[in-house]
Amino acid sequence: MARFTPVEERIDTFARRLLAGAPERGARARLVEFLVFGAKQAWACVFGALLLVVLVAARLWYPDDAVVARNDVLVLAAVAIQVFMLVARLESGRELWVIVLFHVVGTVMELFKTEVGSWSYEAGGVLHIGAVPLFSGFMYAAVGSYMVRVYRLFDLRFARYPRVWMSAVVAGLIYANFFTHHYVWDARWLLLAAIVFVYARTVMHFRVFRRTFRMPVLAAFLLVAVFIWLAENIATAAGAWIYPHQETGWELVPLTKLVAWFLLMMISVVLVTFVYPPRTPDPVHVERHT
Repeated sequence: MARFTPVEERIDTFARRLLAGAPERGARARLVEFLVFGAKQAWACVFGALLLVVLVAARLWYPDDAVVARNDVLVLAAVAIQVFMLVARLESGRELWVIVLFHVVGTVMELFKTEVGSWSYEAGGVLHIGAVPLFSGFMYAAVGSYMVRVYRLFDLRFARYPRVWMSAVVAGLIYANFFTHHYVWDARWLLLAAIVFVYARTVMHFRVFRRTFRMPVLAAFLLVAVFIWLAENIATAAGAWIYPHQETGWELVPLTKLVAWFLLMMISVVLVTFVYPPRTPDPVHVERHT
């Protein structure tokens, strides 16, 4: 698997020249690793960040009575961002397949969830399916974009990764539960326990600059879920969609939604493994552990 796209290769070469004189040990070395970690995370989030900026800008400055509905403008902007990512070679064609999978999986769930009243979108426009504007699928695609980009940028490896079929079964049950819990018993807590059981021993190895670090993969799932929850609060404040409790005025999205996003991480990870199978740490990763 190619670690970087051509554009990222040039950025990486420039960054290594810039940091060539950085110390390898001590407080300054740790600071460099921290800054590089932040820069890589920001770069991995570029699709989602651009989409979030568009959502906020459309709410703040796009007129409500414009000829082209706000929802349609958001769809066109999301498509433009995706095209830009490909043309500018910030994303590979292989990664596009993962993003398309996220888009399809997310849109199907959106159609159901809006039908049962879990959340709703502003009416208007022609680029929609039922009550779901087509830009909604790009919000799931943004998660997919982050997942595949972070996989490359940090050269992710996994120790004691579970059998892929096991994680796929759990992910399938989680996806089904997003639908069935409206009619039968909600199994989310049982599914949460299943994730902990399946991934309890799995450790993620990620390379930042000179060093490779380790983290329990369950902790990584939780951290990503927290950041998605924060982005969700910004998006709902911008009116991208609203939950029933926000109909009379915006309120913070309940922390209980973190459980849903944590479960979504399982689906996300499985979708990514279809394109990038999990790899075990090699001797280089083991030797550079911090």
